[in-house]
Amino acid sequence: MQFWLYLFIISCFLVFYNYAGYAIIVLVLNKLQKKTSPPARLEAASPEEKLPGVSFIVAAYNEEDCIRQKIANSLEQDYPREKIEFLFITDGSTDQTAAICRQNTFIRTLHQPERKGKSAAINRAVTEAGHEILIFSDANTMLNKEAVRYITRHYRDEKVGGVAGEKKVLPAAAGIDEVGDGEGLYWKYESFLKKIDAAFYSVAGAAGELFSFRTRLYEPLPHNIILDDFVSSLKVAQKGYRIEYEPEAYAMELPSFSLHDEQKRKVRIAAGGFQSIVLLSSLLAFWRSPRLSFLYISHRVLRWTLSPLCMILAFISNAVLFFGSAGPIYTLLFLGQLAFYGMAAAAWLLPPLKKRSKIIKLAYYFVFMNTSVILGFFRFLRGNQSGVWEKAQRASAALH
Repeated sequence: MQFWLYLFIISCFLVFYNYAGYAIIVLVLNKLQKKTSPPARLEAASPEEKLPGVSFIVAAYNEEDCIRQKIANSLEQDYPREKIEFLFITDGSTDQTAAICRQNTFIRTLHQPERKGKSAAINRAVTEAGHEILIFSDANTMLNKEAVRYITRHYRDEKVGGVAGEKKVLPAAAGIDEVGDGEGLYWKYESFLKKIDAAFYSVAGAAGELFSFRTRLYEPLPHNIILDDFVSSLKVAQKGYRIEYEPEAYAMELPSFSLHDEQKRKVRIAAGGFQSIVLLSSLLAFWRSPRLSFLYISHRVLRWTLSPLCMILAFISNAVLFFGSAGPIYTLLFLGQLAFYGMAAAAWLLPPLKKRSKIIKLAYYFVFMNTSVILGFFRFLRGNQSGVWEKAQRASAALH
């Protein structure tokens, strides 16, 4: 019985540490080190202010439904036109995406018929970039007009190698809320973690909706890389530079159209996470870059490896303790686990329940995420990784 007790305690501790414990530690450390606050809100630049040149890159594959809106949104950026170039790369697109991009004289369109994947497209676009700062944004996300200004202000500090923007999940059209609320809550939680990570040292991996690097620090990636944004940002951080977080530069995106589309996306991301752990194995050597490794392991590695396994082990070991009459505390904990997973199962079997209770919705999405990680692990083991990105259908609604 002692073995099951230790297994239960360790499993619960690791899950708690990954999702909340490490954040508490970082918050305390941030208080102790009293790091200088981020720059104040950037006002309109004066004519004398020297702004860096920006290469704004969008990789688009068969995005004819949203590419006009993306072009218009990009050209609305409040940044001197002579200081910014727009590169839209449409490799492999078989619809009208490339043709639509070519219609705009302010957009430089890069296109070749062969589809090699997003990493290959980004690598090629970077070789064509002519400015000192790279900003990447997904074709199906819309940015606030000040995004480029808020990102570039961080590069006044030579120790900053990159900047991660914030992702906001917009509400979908009426009747399509199977995924949106859960995904939105998840990204609010992720944004909070990125904020405290950056205050402690550096963001532990940027998201592809909006991120930026110094051009000279960009390192071309193999074509089979799935999480190109995540890997690229950590490679910049490994060079000794910080990745800052800028919540006032944000990308707005709709949730997946359905749970099936969202699961397809999550499983692929999880498989890419395991691929990234192998590729970034040097970051596991804690002594080389203690702060970065601490954040990377606590925030990312545990999320993709031990946490889903520990949830299973915690349930099994708690069940053994419960049926072995280990004590009232383990009875309460086991009943609590049964209630938690029962809510998730009820939400899966009876979807309308998610609309009535936020607790049921959170339980459902938490189990859904961790199940997707497990499926992603088996996909990774099968070795059928491909850098050719798989589009997940997004819910329909107007983006503003």
